Amino acid sequence: MEFTFDTSRETAEKLDRADGLVRFREEFYLGKGRIYLDGNSLGLLSRRAEQSLLSVLDSWRKHGIDGWTEGPHPWFHLSEELGKKSAPLVGAEPEEVIVTGSTTVNLHQLLATFYRPEGKRRKILADALTFPSDIYAMQSQLRLHGLNPEQHLIRVGGRDGQTLAEEDLIAAMTDEVALIVLPSVLYRSGQILDMERLTAAARERGIPIGFDLCHSIGAIPHQLHEWGADFAFWCNYKYLNAGPGGVGGLFVHRKHFGRMPGLAGWFGSDKSVQFDMEHHFTPAGDAGAYQIGTPHLLSLAPLIGSLEIFEEAGIGKIREKSLRQTRYLMELVEKELAGMGFSIGNPRADHRRGGHVSLVHPEAVRICKSLKEKGVIPDFRAPDVIRLAPVALYTAYTELWEAVQRLKWIMEEKDYERHEKKRGVVA
Repeated sequence: MEFTFDTSRETAEKLDRADGLVRFREEFYLGKGRIYLDGNSLGLLSRRAEQSLLSVLDSWRKHGIDGWTEGPHPWFHLSEELGKKSAPLVGAEPEEVIVTGSTTVNLHQLLATFYRPEGKRRKILADALTFPSDIYAMQSQLRLHGLNPEQHLIRVGGRDGQTLAEEDLIAAMTDEVALIVLPSVLYRSGQILDMERLTAAARERGIPIGFDLCHSIGAIPHQLHEWGADFAFWCNYKYLNAGPGGVGGLFVHRKHFGRMPGLAGWFGSDKSVQFDMEHHFTPAGDAGAYQIGTPHLLSLAPLIGSLEIFEEAGIGKIREKSLRQTRYLMELVEKELAGMGFSIGNPRADHRRGGHVSLVHPEAVRICKSLKEKGVIPDFRAPDVIRLAPVALYTAYTELWEAVQRLKWIMEEKDYERHEKKRGVVA
């Protein structure tokens, strides 16, 4: 018997009642009348993140300089403590993770450490669909070594322009490659790369490999230590809800402990000698060595409260709900928006799909403008992608139902035609 997908609001309400994570929704500032589906660009503020920020401000007010060692969250070891709490989200040992820097700064640090061109091994392997900032960093590092990025940066393309084939990436792992940097999840299409397979292939060829986890941390589980990945880096302001410009994080496998970081700075020192003020750098014996400058405490503080929520909810349950919601959203789109010019650009299989649904439409930029006017917050990616991200901790099934109904009205009424076909300054 053929299964008929039920697109009724009652079904959405039933799914919400059965949601085991629904209690966490109350933790977040959702905005009255707003359906927020852009958590893969900037996660919403939670009350716990707000309180942990106020707590650090309070320590500054009460303790001044002594806040480094006093108060509920002493600042001197806070990056290390939050690294330990982040480790389960990436499948790392506690000492392999440090909360520091930003995505691109951390990538520069890791490139400066792990990119060691020698002999015929001088190229960096990346992909043509990755986020531009990663490419800029790799191009910069090649130039610093006196190399031409046009010749020494390999960018593997997608066969369909939206997704990558692991076979193509592995085929590009030649004996001319000195380092590999790839995304865990492609930011446009939401495709998950098989990190375990890619890491094994790189290890067989003796090539260090690292991953950009910006679009996967907080949405999918990882096993970086077990897989043997050499390094990884990420932001904390998307699915981890640490706030705009929140401090990032990085992972370095313990097999590299003791290695001198490429970019040394005093906060990467062994804590026991950091204030000796010697002009000889003694790095920490773990991932803490890859810190450069003093932590940005007010941008670090919201992560304290946010990680508490993830610890309680569990990344496994978060992933299960995320898969259910993206599947539900895709089914709604296919039933309710049939014949309206939409195609789904993300992989359908659960093990290949990240945390968002990628809708492709030639009028994407104008449709996004109408959606925002209708209280639905999407994300536009040039030239024709609408990203919709149900976030397991705060998105309701009834919101997904309502968002698709509003989108259906926009298409039926051609409401998007009122808008200029030009994106805003911030897409």
